[in-house]
Amino acid sequence: MRITRRCASASLFSLFPSVPSCRLYHLPPSHAVNLDNVVASFTTLLNNPDPPSQLQLCKIFASLVKTKQYHTAVSLFRQMEITGIAPSFVALNMLVNCFCHLDHMDSAFSLLGKIIKIGYEFDVITLTTIMKGFCINGKVREALGFHDKVRALGFQLNEVSYNTLTNGLCKIGQTRAAVELLEKLETQPVKPNVVLYNTIIDALCKDGLVIEASRLFSKMISRGVSPDVFTYSSLILGFCIVSQLDEAARLLNEMGKKGIEPDVYTFSILIDASCKEGRIDEAQSVLDRMSEGGHNPNVVTYNALMNGYVIRNEDDKATELFDDMMKRGLVPNVRSYNIMINGYCKNKRVDKAMKLFQQMRHKNLVPDTVTYNSLIDGMCKSQRMSCALDLLVQMHDNGQSPSLITFNIVVDGLCKIRRIDEAIALFRQILDKGISPDVCTFNTLLDGLCKCGRLNDAKEFFQRLLINKYRLEVRTYNIMINGLCKEGLFDEAITLLSKMESNGYLPDYVSYETIVYALFDKNHNERAEKILREMISRGLLKIEKDCNTMILAEVDRILRTSKGIQ
Repeated sequence: MRITRRCASASLFSLFPSVPSCRLYHLPPSHAVNLDNVVASFTTLLNNPDPPSQLQLCKIFASLVKTKQYHTAVSLFRQMEITGIAPSFVALNMLVNCFCHLDHMDSAFSLLGKIIKIGYEFDVITLTTIMKGFCINGKVREALGFHDKVRALGFQLNEVSYNTLTNGLCKIGQTRAAVELLEKLETQPVKPNVVLYNTIIDALCKDGLVIEASRLFSKMISRGVSPDVFTYSSLILGFCIVSQLDEAARLLNEMGKKGIEPDVYTFSILIDASCKEGRIDEAQSVLDRMSEGGHNPNVVTYNALMNGYVIRNEDDKATELFDDMMKRGLVPNVRSYNIMINGYCKNKRVDKAMKLFQQMRHKNLVPDTVTYNSLIDGMCKSQRMSCALDLLVQMHDNGQSPSLITFNIVVDGLCKIRRIDEAIALFRQILDKGISPDVCTFNTLLDGLCKCGRLNDAKEFFQRLLINKYRLEVRTYNIMINGLCKEGLFDEAITLLSKMESNGYLPDYVSYETIVYALFDKNHNERAEKILREMISRGLLKIEKDCNTMILAEVDRILRTSKGIQ
């Protein structure tokens, strides 16, 4: 519906500073198959002695906008103006849309001035397009400001306008603001529809705010808005995110009772969550129900199930699913291969993993960092270090930059086979590449130095970490304490234990146990008893099956003495 607010239109336009007039955009190279034909048809219409109809021109503009050829649309529009053909209001709206998608909001507002000058009036499509332009370019605050100005000038917006604004708010994490906007709409002529509710419910669920989402869901129904499959899918995803799978399953059953048919996406959400929780039998039940309803599982569904079996170390069952997927004519994606490669590598079946890796390449699927990390880790754990290092080089050569996780895997593999100098060289390479090592890197290298008998290097490395104020963890100290105890340097180990707290790290059971075991092992019983008493007083004692018999006897004696029992 056209809105007749001429003076309001001018006032709305004056909200923004003067902007340059509409610019001519040169046509960039395009790979669209029929683009040349579209441009040729447009040129033919312009050169025709009989003026082309606005319907013909708008059809061409619409086809360009639909295929996102915004630059081309702007360029052709300019050609149309040069030939003296006056644009229709519909064409001008499409041009506003083009400028918005190109993030040329100044040109979009310049065009609003032109619309007024020609004598057209803004309609709800024009105003919504401007709001959408702000939103898609990450300027949601500006969209809100524009909305407030529009409403203050008496313009009426519609459901699409508010859906656009709400979607923009949710995408930048302003879900609370979207909820507030929803509440304001309750007092206005425009009532929220299912799309608007779905947008907010989905955002709340993805933020883990399922209680708020459930309340909004109930409010939505009480206000006469019927939920659809998207509403339920969002809620099911939300409850899966917070590990409330029973509630998610209840919602799936509720859908059936209300006559809302779940789609493949809905089923796949619950299957994936069940598999990640190790509830593979429940996932299989959901799959069976899905098949009974006539829904064929897709690649996402198969990936979820395969991953579930891999988590349970049942890679043979995962393989059956992988093969079944291909028999059904589905094409495995990179994630499908990553799941299977990870499963094989976890169980040291690296040759099978490498076969799948080669298969990926033959199918023109590009292995990603996850693919390489799984393979490199598998090779390291199978003590095939040369293969792991070859993969690291290949990864780089194929345009995949190794991540810190990749380097940590290789450093750990080198340390475990006592190739400590190569691990140090790789650590230096990490630094040279400008990658910041993390506590996992430090712990791995520190542990490797200690276990390779290079305690002095370990001590120096540890001191540098402290001096440079790197963020460490209790395990870092425990590694160092263990290294000192192995060399019989108990005084240094006990001193480090006492310094932990002052450095902000509270000693744990392992910190004390390491020293106590080592002292008892070297018959330093009195010192061991002193540490043991401190351990008991801190509530850190754990009586375990594999606990040293001597320690158990000593603990029993200490506890009896403390209670006055002989």
